[in-house]
Amino acid sequence: MAAFRVLAAVLSVCCVCVLVEGKFMVYNTSGGAVSGKLNVHLVAHTHDDVGWLKTVDQYYVGSNNSIQGACVQNVLDSLIPALLADKNRKFIYVEQAFFQRWWREQSDLVKKTVKKLVSSGQLEFINGGMCMHDEAATHYIDMIDQTTLGHWYIKRDFNVTPRIGWQIDPFGHSAVQAYLLGAEVGFDALYFARIDYQDRAKRSGDKKLEVIWQGSKSRGSSSQIFADAFYAGNYEPPTGFYYEVNDDSPVVQDDMDLFDYNVQERVNAFVAAAINQANVTRSNHVMWTMGTDFKYQYAHTWFRNMDKLIHYVNQDGRVNAFYSTPSIYTDAKYALDESWPLKSDDYFPNVIKLCIRYADRINAYWTGYFTSRPAIKGYVRVLSGYYLAARQLEFFRGRNKSGPTTDSLADAMAIAQHHDAVTGTEKQHVANDYAKRLSIGYEECPLLNISYCPATEVDLSVGKKLAVLVYNPLGWKRTAVVRIPVISENLIVSDYTGKVILSQLLPIVNASISKRKFHASAYTGGSPSSTPKYWLAFTAAVPPLGFSTYVISSGQSSASTKLIPKTFDGSQTGGIEVGPGSLKLIYSGTDGKLTRYINGKNSVNISLDQSYSYYVGSTDELQASGAYVFRPNGTYPIQSGEKTPLTVFRGPLYDEVHQTINPWIYQITRVYKDKEHAEVEFTVGPIPIDDGNGKEIVTQIKTKIGNNKTFYTDSNGRDFLERIRDYRTDWDLQVNQPIAGNYYPINLGIYLKDKSTEMSVLVDRSVGGSSIVDGEVEIMLHRRLLHDDGRGVDEALNETVCALDTCSGLTVQGNYYLRFDPLGEGSKWRRSFGQEIYSPFLLAFSEQDDKWTNFPTPTFSAMDPSYSLPDNIAILTLQELEDGAVLLRLAHLYEVGEDKDLSSLATVELKKVFSNRKINKIKEMSLSANQERSEMERKRLSWKVEGSSTKPATDSRGGPVDPVKLVVELAPMELRTFILDFSSNLVQY
Repeated sequence: MAAFRVLAAVLSVCCVCVLVEGKFMVYNTSGGAVSGKLNVHLVAHTHDDVGWLKTVDQYYVGSNNSIQGACVQNVLDSLIPALLADKNRKFIYVEQAFFQRWWREQSDLVKKTVKKLVSSGQLEFINGGMCMHDEAATHYIDMIDQTTLGHWYIKRDFNVTPRIGWQIDPFGHSAVQAYLLGAEVGFDALYFARIDYQDRAKRSGDKKLEVIWQGSKSRGSSSQIFADAFYAGNYEPPTGFYYEVNDDSPVVQDDMDLFDYNVQERVNAFVAAAINQANVTRSNHVMWTMGTDFKYQYAHTWFRNMDKLIHYVNQDGRVNAFYSTPSIYTDAKYALDESWPLKSDDYFPNVIKLCIRYADRINAYWTGYFTSRPAIKGYVRVLSGYYLAARQLEFFRGRNKSGPTTDSLADAMAIAQHHDAVTGTEKQHVANDYAKRLSIGYEECPLLNISYCPATEVDLSVGKKLAVLVYNPLGWKRTAVVRIPVISENLIVSDYTGKVILSQLLPIVNASISKRKFHASAYTGGSPSSTPKYWLAFTAAVPPLGFSTYVISSGQSSASTKLIPKTFDGSQTGGIEVGPGSLKLIYSGTDGKLTRYINGKNSVNISLDQSYSYYVGSTDELQASGAYVFRPNGTYPIQSGEKTPLTVFRGPLYDEVHQTINPWIYQITRVYKDKEHAEVEFTVGPIPIDDGNGKEIVTQIKTKIGNNKTFYTDSNGRDFLERIRDYRTDWDLQVNQPIAGNYYPINLGIYLKDKSTEMSVLVDRSVGGSSIVDGEVEIMLHRRLLHDDGRGVDEALNETVCALDTCSGLTVQGNYYLRFDPLGEGSKWRRSFGQEIYSPFLLAFSEQDDKWTNFPTPTFSAMDPSYSLPDNIAILTLQELEDGAVLLRLAHLYEVGEDKDLSSLATVELKKVFSNRKINKIKEMSLSANQERSEMERKRLSWKVEGSSTKPATDSRGGPVDPVKLVVELAPMELRTFILDFSSNLVQY
């Protein structure tokens, strides 16, 4: 690098004049890397958001250009002839949601041409998912699914496997992305742009922007991947080297017969920018990202200028420039045979300094989007579990050769993982488009959360019965309470044998009825024909990967209990005990607040307080709080007064506590007889803005647990990472925003602990949360803001619902779950119940006449009746593919050392999982199932780490699968993916 510093010193006096007469020029673009020189890899790319300011289809066809002049169809149409004009030109493309739209429209001749470009390496697919998914608000199963779908298209159409991760626009980067969606899909490197400005400054000074990122402590060195954070914090060219037709950078004007000849000035600027980047980059290779959002709509302007730059820069000789790709760049770095610094944990949270036009400041923590648009976040999570179950059922039934399949939902779910979709950072009309696409593939009582389900609201007093099929998508037997709205109180519930089982009726409160009417009308376009009066609840016991059937009929039985509410107005002395089982919640008889959690089963007895507050969103013109950025300007407790009246419903299955916190927050807390956690259902909204203030609503659970600033949040629902308040592992943090700067994304849960007790909170969707004060967990539930935060969306996060000639702010309903355990025992609940939250029972209803008595198949399990999966194993994917093969993914749920019993090697007996079918052949695949795992491991680069031995340690993983025994082993945090070929002589399910 000393030579580069010398070059920089003489740059001002080293001017090699190049004169070109006005004639046809053939530019020499044939070069590659040159030893001993600074090599500048020019990577031509476009970043095409799968929805943001416009919808995905508007971006593709180029409509609605009053918002943004962007047309992906033009990009791809323009690109192909530009590549054909010079065999040395190269380009990378990412988003398969767009490419597949374009590919379907092409002639056979164009397709043949494109395949040649891909085969020659001129066009390379990078990342390869349907979108560039987010890394904070996404669940790891959804990340895998959308990546698999894109990789499947690329494999089908081009027989290639992407080998580079390219997460250049997401607003932070997760450990799961590094090891699952990086190493486990076979990527050799991962490139991204956005990290905290303090982190970037430290890494730039230390030349540690390039690291070996080990995202999982459990998977060890097998989870390592070469990772590079772009030096400038964006994915654009250096200043002055933008070449879209309307960009203001100077073109390379090399015709000396014309005015403004500038070859030497452009060469000097190029060399200066290259040396500037080399000063913070290890080795003599640097990458220039030549493109940005929706560029190359007229590709010739870019390539013409890059042709000239390569030609004249190489004639100049101070540095070497050439067309490249991230794959070529990665291979060049690997060939250096150097050791690189090791990085663990993740890149959250961030103050991200974008390009200068955004003027990011130290108060701009990008932690608001962890919660923004909580309704669509909840919708995505519901449909994620639904999609998992639907593919299982499609496999059992057999995939339709013609007619409906799960493909439409697959496509909608994939697009929804985009970093401007589930994040809530899109314009409102785009959010509506995402929701519409999701709704097309969803059939199961979509408004059941507001007690609207016409299938259950039938009059059973006229000789009818209602059959309820309860499907369990998990691999172990499961018992849980089912709740459905009904119109009658004289009902009994029977199992498939005809035995009457215990049930209870809870009145639907008036607050729920009014919300039901409003939102059902908004959804259906008309008022509901009936109004249910009760929630009917019963306990369903369902076998693994199977269903059980229950019958609801008119009648009276001692097994059916109608609950009578009891209201406590604050005049009582002593505590109010709630809970029919071992778990008891104690509420104050004087102010109605939750005061104690007592679990007689595990001997936990702890005082606690639960409350609501709101942050006023900053309106500072330099940095407001908005869809991306969380910038609070004051904290205000939400109180209903000195007393919070309680209404308690006590039943044999569970108790409910209803509380009106204020006119726009309603809370129901459920304590189940056979469960050891509390379920809190919150309804928040419409958030009032009459005072001119946007608000960000949080709930706090306060205890005396001494967690010493330390808490744990999940990474995309998978590994838990240690967080320390006001601290970063990789640099000395300057604390500018003590609240927003300590917020982290939560997809599964958050927990804290001291020397004796653990407190765990699990969530039903992506949220932001923290432990701002020792002993306290804080979760943000809803946001309504009145100012844009200046990150490009140009729209305040002020969601509004209009129906019945009324418009009001969005109301959000959701759940979180609370449990305390002795130290070291909380992981069992977090992992097992976390699976139940993600994969709830799937319900189907059928109305029958009174004469009907028997089910053709009253209960079913795909597995051997004597078998279920181990408690530490989950089925992530069971899907019949178009060619009839079956995709199976299994996951170990525990980390190394997480649980004394379950953090161990586990086995799955496939013969018992598929007891009715014979497996002919089994192939283990990469995580995205686009190549055999053995081939992936053979090809994948193994990088050296500073301070470690030259030979990486062998990581624990399951052994090869014997094709006769068909037993799969899984080590902690291991995922294994298989393609199964079943015998054609099938036993029908």
